[in-house]
Amino acid sequence: MNLLLRINLALGAVIALGALAAGFICWSILEANARREVLAQAGLMMDSALAIRAYTANEVVPLLDRQMSSEFLPQSVPFYAATQNFLTLRQRHPEYSYVEATLNPTNPRDRATDWEADIIQRFRDDSSVRESVGERITPMGPMLFLARPIRAEAGCLACHSLSTSAPQTLIARYGSSNGFGWRLDEVVGAQVVSVPLARAAASAQRAFRAFMASLAGIFAAILLVINTVLYFLIVRPVRRIAQIADQLSLGDLSAPAFPAGGAREISALARSFNRMRISLDKALKLLEK
Repeated sequence: MNLLLRINLALGAVIALGALAAGFICWSILEANARREVLAQAGLMMDSALAIRAYTANEVVPLLDRQMSSEFLPQSVPFYAATQNFLTLRQRHPEYSYVEATLNPTNPRDRATDWEADIIQRFRDDSSVRESVGERITPMGPMLFLARPIRAEAGCLACHSLSTSAPQTLIARYGSSNGFGWRLDEVVGAQVVSVPLARAAASAQRAFRAFMASLAGIFAAILLVINTVLYFLIVRPVRRIAQIADQLSLGDLSAPAFPAGGAREISALARSFNRMRISLDKALKLLEK
């Protein structure tokens, strides 16, 4: 095995290990960034829902007070406004969702599904938990969800404490079977935002492939430069010295002098061989006498 091949094998092993380490670190960073990006989207959606709820409570509800005495209007409920807004958004972006899932809702449409009920129960079991983040697999691909608890406030109990205390317009619209029995500060539901992971993951994969392709190109260029330098500074001069030494060993005294150019170490080796050749010539002449 020649010197250049051995050097290339050693460099190849080092580069492969370096590429694996760099790839692992790069993918970890890209994956974490993708998750942070998706989580930031979910947080923005959650804050948008809260803004809609606040606007409804402060701006819309006072305008509907007179009509509420004769007919219950769901538009007066901040939760309804936020939910309807995101239902409209889903018409263009079906992969995004926002729900205010409740264990015992007035409107059966808002009843929590099994996985949403698990999140609500987690909030009920541990009152210190203010937020829950997780992933789940759906027909549209992996989704990241962000959930926050919904607690029964004093304003909620006017409609949701006892059915006998609820407005008759509410009973007339939804009946007296659901949405009652809430207690102050009890966790009754959860705001849940779901955001797709596929787009962020695909973007991370594209960035990772581009990085690895660039890294491969850089390493290939480094190998080419190293091989070129090694060949012209070491391999070719050493081969030339070896050829001349072979000629001399066969008794061909017409062989040219060892090349004195090149790297310092190679030049020193060539000078040593030239001195040895001169000494050998002198010794042969003395023997001939």
